[in-house]
Amino acid sequence: MASIFNTLNIGYSGLSASQVGVNTTSHNITNAESDGYTRQRVVTAASTPIYSAAGNVGNGTQIMDIARIFDNFVYDRYTGISSDKEYSDFTKTTLEELSTYFPEIDDVGIKSDLKEYYNMWQTFSDNPDNDAIKLALAKQTETLSASITSVQGKIVALQESINEQLSVNVKEVNTLAEELANVNKSIEIAEAGGAYTANDLRDKRSSIELRLAKLIGAESHIEKITSNSAIDSSSNEGYGSYTLSVNGFNIVDGGSFHPIHISSDNNINGFYELSYERQDGVLISMDESIQGGRIGAILDLRGDKRLDDTSGVPSNGVLQRVIDQMDAFANTLIESTNNLYAASATTKMESNTISISDTQSIVRSSLNIRNGSFDVVMYDIDGNVTARRAINIDSVTSMTGAPGSNSIEGQLSAQGDDNGDGNANNDIDDFIQFNWATYPDGTNAVEFIMDPAYAAKGYSFSIEDNLIDGNFNTGSNFAGALGLNRFFDGSNAKDINLSFELKENTTKISAGKSSAAGDNTLSMDMIQQQFEKYDFEVGNTAYDSTIYGMFDVVATEVGVTTNQAIINNQTISAQFNATELEFFSISKVSIDEELTNLIKYQTSYGAASKIITTVDQMMQTLLGIKQ
Repeated sequence: MASIFNTLNIGYSGLSASQVGVNTTSHNITNAESDGYTRQRVVTAASTPIYSAAGNVGNGTQIMDIARIFDNFVYDRYTGISSDKEYSDFTKTTLEELSTYFPEIDDVGIKSDLKEYYNMWQTFSDNPDNDAIKLALAKQTETLSASITSVQGKIVALQESINEQLSVNVKEVNTLAEELANVNKSIEIAEAGGAYTANDLRDKRSSIELRLAKLIGAESHIEKITSNSAIDSSSNEGYGSYTLSVNGFNIVDGGSFHPIHISSDNNINGFYELSYERQDGVLISMDESIQGGRIGAILDLRGDKRLDDTSGVPSNGVLQRVIDQMDAFANTLIESTNNLYAASATTKMESNTISISDTQSIVRSSLNIRNGSFDVVMYDIDGNVTARRAINIDSVTSMTGAPGSNSIEGQLSAQGDDNGDGNANNDIDDFIQFNWATYPDGTNAVEFIMDPAYAAKGYSFSIEDNLIDGNFNTGSNFAGALGLNRFFDGSNAKDINLSFELKENTTKISAGKSSAAGDNTLSMDMIQQQFEKYDFEVGNTAYDSTIYGMFDVVATEVGVTTNQAIINNQTISAQFNATELEFFSISKVSIDEELTNLIKYQTSYGAASKIITTVDQMMQTLLGIKQ
C-alpha cells in the first residue's frame, strides 16, 4: 500500500527529472555553436507502479535515457554532399587561379605577343638588312619566349603546390582516422552493457567523419540502425560493428586504424603516390581509387594515374593536360621555326643533344623526323646556288654509315655531280663534312661543317626541307627536330628562348636564305608560318591547327573547364545548402526551443517542489493530531 513517504518520493523523482532536464537544456544552449554538437533530449517514463487492492498506484517518474536527436540517413547524405562540395570548391578555386594565367580576352598575354612576333617578321621582311630591326625582332622573340615560359612556370608551380597540399591533407586524414579509432574504443567502453548512449563521444565521431568526408570522401558503415521515435520521429542511432572506408579501402575498422602511405621516393619530380597496406604488408596503389573530397580534387587536377617512371609526371589530370598542351604548342613553334630557319646560309650547323644511337632508324626514334627528303644547298659569296643535293629519309635511314649508304652521313659523303658540270671536285661531298659526337653523359650530337678552304672564299650552305604539296607540315622536319642552325633554343614551354648565338649577336639574324643583300625569302616563309597547319600531339589526341589555333585550343579549354567548374559548384552548393538545412533542422540546437524547454522544466521543478511542500504540510497535520 502506498504511503505518504511514497508521495514524497514521487515529488523527489519529479524534482530529479526536472533538474536533469534543466541540465540537459543548459548543455544544449552552451553548445549551440559547438562544431558537430547534436541536441539532446531527456527521455522519461512512469516508474513501476505500486500494486494495491484499489489498483495500481503511480510511483513517480524515472529517467530512461538522455538521447541525441540524430538521423543517420540524413547525415549520410550530408557527409556525401559535403564531400562533393569540398571537391567542387577546391576545383573551382584552382581553375579560377589557372584561368588568370590566360588573360587573352584583354588583348594581353601569349597570343598578343605572338601576333607582335609575326608583325616583326613582316617589318624585317620589308627591311632585311636593317640591324636595328634585327634587334627589335630579337627582343620581341625574347618577350614571346618569356611569356610562354612564365605561363608554363605558373602552371607547373600550381601543380607542385597542390601536390604539396596532397601530402599535408593525407597526413591530416591519418591523424583524424587514428583519432576516430580511439573514439570508437571510448564509445565501446562507455556503452558497455547497453545502459546509456555516449552522446558527446558519438558527436565527436560524427564530427570526425564529416571532416574525413570533406578531405577524402570517406564513408562510414555501421552494422544496424535503431529508431528513436520516442523522442523524435526522425531520430535513429547506429550500433554494432563500425568501419570507415575510402572506395573499398577500410582505413578505420572499429578501434583499428590503417594509415594511408604517401611517398615521393620513386618519382624524380617529387609527385606523391598514395597506397594502402594490406594485412600481408603488400602496398596497393590508391591514387585512382580516391574520387571525393579535397584529396580527390587534388588528384584529378594534378593527375592520378600511375606516374611515368621516366618522366616523373602523371599521365592525366587537368593541370597536366594544360602543361602538355603548352609543351606541344611551344615544341611545334620551336621545331617548325627552326626547320624554316635552317634554310638560312651558314658555315656550320650543330644540333641539340639527342638521345639516339648513330645506327638506329631516325624515323622510328624519339625525334620528330618523318619520311621525306631535304636539300643541302651550297651558296657562293654572291648568294648564287652552286650545288644542291637531296638527302632522302625513310624508315631505315640512320645517322652514320659508309659513303653511298642510306644513312645521312652516307648520302652526304657519296660522290656525285650535284651541279651537272662534270666536275667531281665542286659537289656537296667536297664542301661539307658530317660529324657525329658522343658526350660523356651518353648523349650525342650531329655537326655539319663547311670545308674551311671554301668557307674562306665566302661559300656557305643551308638545309631546305622538301615539301610534298607546299604545306609546311609535309616535309621531313630533319633540321627542325635536330635544331640545326636554330632560331629557337629549347624543346618545350619551359625552356623556349631565342638561340643563344643570335641573342649574343642579333646582327646574325637572317631575313633571306642566301647572304645576298636584300634577300627576304626566309622572312616571307616565317610570315606564312602563322597561317600553316601543323600536327600537335597531346597524349593520344592530335590537333590539326595553326600555331594561333593551338594556343586558342589551350586558352579555350581552360576557360570552358573553369566555367563548367563554376556552374557545377553553383549546383552542388544549392544541394549542399538544402541538405545542410535538413540536417540542422533535425540535430542543430535551436535557442528559442531550448529557452522554451528551460521554462517548461523550471515550471515542472516548481510543481514537483509543490508536491513536497504539500507532503510536508500533511505530515505536520498528522503530527498535530497526535498532540
